[in-house]
Amino acid sequence: MRFENLLRPALKDIKEYVPGKSIEEIARKYGIPPEKIIKLGSNENPLGPSKLATAAISKNAGKVHLYPPSDALELRKAISNYTGYPAGNIVVSGNGMDGIVDTVARLFMSPGAETVIPIPTFSYYEIATLANGGKSVFVERDGDFNITPEEILKKINGNTKIIFLCSPNNPSGNLFREDDARKILESANAIVFIDEAYVEFSCSDLSGLVREYNNLIIGRTFSKAFGLAGMRMGYAIVPEWICREYMKVMTPFSMDILSSAGGIAALEDREHLEKSIETVKKGRIQLTSGLGALCKVYTSEANFVMIDVYPRKASDISESLLRKGIIVRDCTSFRGAGTSLIRITVGTKEQNQKVIDALGAIL
Repeated sequence: MRFENLLRPALKDIKEYVPGKSIEEIARKYGIPPEKIIKLGSNENPLGPSKLATAAISKNAGKVHLYPPSDALELRKAISNYTGYPAGNIVVSGNGMDGIVDTVARLFMSPGAETVIPIPTFSYYEIATLANGGKSVFVERDGDFNITPEEILKKINGNTKIIFLCSPNNPSGNLFREDDARKILESANAIVFIDEAYVEFSCSDLSGLVREYNNLIIGRTFSKAFGLAGMRMGYAIVPEWICREYMKVMTPFSMDILSSAGGIAALEDREHLEKSIETVKKGRIQLTSGLGALCKVYTSEANFVMIDVYPRKASDISESLLRKGIIVRDCTSFRGAGTSLIRITVGTKEQNQKVIDALGAIL
């Protein structure tokens, strides 16, 4: 007996999320020793996690037989101290930014509801929309991957529930300006979700707008600047009314004991955070300068740079780099990105130079 007919019809439109390739995968495929592989495809922290965080995780390992506090209050208090917002404006997820996006979609989406998504951008916004019964409406960016609020507002109708914005945008690295965000917040009868996963590396922080607008959600993560991608920790700054509703539908005990302990310690380790940010800012300059003579490099405010290898194909160049043990992100899987864009995570000085040298030989 087959039961596929029991699946929700909306699932047929969902394309599987394409993650960055892992070191283990490339080691198996090309026979390269894992220690010789450079992973610059998933926007992880090249310095690794804070030592304070790993010590806190080890210290709390003996408590994993216990359920964690359901409200994750201690972690939310630590995030409150970091952001300047009360814990009543903080929600968390034990599945990174993806978990925040999915829970927000669960709150607002229903059959016939729509989200507006400027593309190319993080593909999980579309997946969460479809998985929760909604439909995505796309707005194409210009040649520099910018978009005006007017273009977004044209796509809004009575079915629009959420507008997803990413600043700095993934994979292009550019910002969404504050005055443009204000225009949308003031004109749209919808929730505006601004994904600030890379905010620590940028010159822009839009979280202050939550104090002014009751329809704004600012998503954040511990995966990038804090170096805890493997712990899958996300949080959001939200109006109090959204916080109350979010708590109703979030997965019970979603923030585990080890993640909470590691997150609290990471927030306290400002030295590691500052060193991580400085490494990225210097590395961005290094990559932009070194690659600029080879191909087009887009200005980035994130911990990655995006390059255009046209007329070559990103898939071919990425494959050539993989054979050299260098993992980057072919952006072909991003809706609206075309076939010639590659995203490169900022690594250490030595890793960045290896990428520059390898691309120089290939291009």
